[in-house]
Amino acid sequence: MLKEGLFTYAGEVCAVGSLKMIQLLFFVLFIEGALAFLLLVKIGPLRDLVVKSLDQLKMGKGPATVKTIAGTMSVILVSSLMSILKIQNKGAKLGTMSPMDQVLWRTHLLEASLMGFTLFLGFIIDRMHHYLQKLLRLRSNAGVSKDEMERMQKELSELKEKEETSSKEVKRLQEEISKLSESLKKLKAESKEKDRKVETAEAHVVSLQKQSADLLLEYDRLLEENQNLQNQSLGHRT
Repeated sequence: MLKEGLFTYAGEVCAVGSLKMIQLLFFVLFIEGALAFLLLVKIGPLRDLVVKSLDQLKMGKGPATVKTIAGTMSVILVSSLMSILKIQNKGAKLGTMSPMDQVLWRTHLLEASLMGFTLFLGFIIDRMHHYLQKLLRLRSNAGVSKDEMERMQKELSELKEKEETSSKEVKRLQEEISKLSESLKKLKAESKEKDRKVETAEAHVVSLQKQSADLLLEYDRLLEENQNLQNQSLGHRT
């Protein structure tokens, strides 16, 4: 009777402890579920608040603390699974499980399930937070890239406008050059014509100078003949 009473007392103590653990696990699951929901569904600024809270949690000693808690829960999970196997083996040997074993088996199974869901949901939240950070960075980079693209497009349009202006200026300069070339050709033609006229005039002047020289020589000859004739006429009179 005493032994049975001790087992009953121990079972009640374990049941009370397990009940508190189960209540704590349900509370943690509720918190994790709320966090996962807020990460999945954007409700006002709540998602940003959750992301910032998780960012702060992962800073400093936060990651080490979370790993310690996760490790402890994993150890408890393994212990609960081993207790479940022991109770099952005991029941298999006896052919049946006592009511206390059934209560402990169900309690350990519930604890193991809750801890497993807690760890799994914590892992899901961590991955969701990680991918949300990546998504936010990608959006930020996309925003920067979009601004950069708009700036480049603006610069490209400005370059096109400058190119069009430059092409117009080049066309205008080419037209002016063609006009100047034509004017230069005309000036060269006029210069050649003037040179030809100058050469003709020079040749005419040379011809006139030659004619003038011949006339002067002829005049001198005529004067000399006239003088000779005058001398001869005076000689006859004498």
